[in-house]
Amino acid sequence: MTTATTLELPAPYGSCPFSPPPAYTDAAREAAVTRAVLPDGTACWLVTGYDEVRAVLADARFSADARTPGFPFLSAGQRELATAKPSFIRMDDPEHARLRRMVSKDFLVKRIEELRPGIQDIVDRAVDRMTEGRTSADLVADFALPIPSLVICLMLGVPYEDHELFQSLSRTLLDNRTTRPEAERAHAELMGYLAELATYKRSHPADDILSRLAAREDLTAQETASLGFLLLVTGHESTANMTAVSVLALLQRPDQANLLRADPGLVRGAVEELLRHLTIIHLGLGRAATETVRVGAVTVPAGDGVICMLSTANRDRQLCGEADDLSLTRDARRHVAFGYGIHQCLGQTLARVELQTVLTTLLRRLPGLRLAVPADQLAYNRDNIVYGLRALPVTWA
Repeated sequence: MTTATTLELPAPYGSCPFSPPPAYTDAAREAAVTRAVLPDGTACWLVTGYDEVRAVLADARFSADARTPGFPFLSAGQRELATAKPSFIRMDDPEHARLRRMVSKDFLVKRIEELRPGIQDIVDRAVDRMTEGRTSADLVADFALPIPSLVICLMLGVPYEDHELFQSLSRTLLDNRTTRPEAERAHAELMGYLAELATYKRSHPADDILSRLAAREDLTAQETASLGFLLLVTGHESTANMTAVSVLALLQRPDQANLLRADPGLVRGAVEELLRHLTIIHLGLGRAATETVRVGAVTVPAGDGVICMLSTANRDRQLCGEADDLSLTRDARRHVAFGYGIHQCLGQTLARVELQTVLTTLLRRLPGLRLAVPADQLAYNRDNIVYGLRALPVTWA
């Protein structure tokens, strides 16, 4: 049973586009673990504290498998995406570890660093295309989205000319307003596309991830398509949104942008602070308790759902002092923007390198970059699992 004071999820956003919804921040001030209610009326626990979020995400008694009884969902579409044919991020060990190992070597730090010159070339070409013959653009459509799409297509072996298809299907699947039938259709279409491509790769292999997966005898066609699905969707959507919101944050804080412009060597730490401050997974990470577990001052019974709020955890004073302020010189390396524990984001090194390259290149090549419309006219994807901007009109004249 819930009470009249129980927090209803998802909470509405406030006036600041870079902050979590005020209700989550208020809940975090009151307690690190609070009671909440999902849209379908099911009660769950909202974990907002930094230490408590890390404790849950590192504890095997909290299942990441969306089929576990009590697992929390914010929409029917999200339930369909997570349970129909789950990827390894929606599995527990040992199955999670088995599948993750099959692609982990492609995302090792050494491998991604080898890609840095190629990523720089992609970014430079994107700036060239965006600026050729004009002085304004939509930074989302013309820059932030094409770059990670190109990179992940090259790594996976997916033809970039199909990017409009998978971007459209990804947006449908990540939108909390998507109905179950819509999610089913989008999921089936994208999985069908990848299964067909994997079949082709089996007889026409190349130096790419999908070819290597298709050649394995210990993977079913369904598992191959599922791995490709996860890497394709997460590999472009989250980085594209993080790129656009990061640029907006810097345009709104020219003092911080000038620090990075004057000393590009700050970029690694700057990206960590932007990841901490912005934390675009605003809706949190779901888990389900398989045993009764003590989390902070609260006992979570077996069978209860838990949502770990990465955004409030990254604003916790346990992590850093003036947590609501953006400071590119802050040591923010302990943030949980990529999650924590065994399910921590596989592509985090790639995302870091892309963001580092994008930000230093934009600040160097477009010193006059600024918003082309008032900031209060910008529209956000607030119903998506991954928070971001629908468009970012900029000019540099």
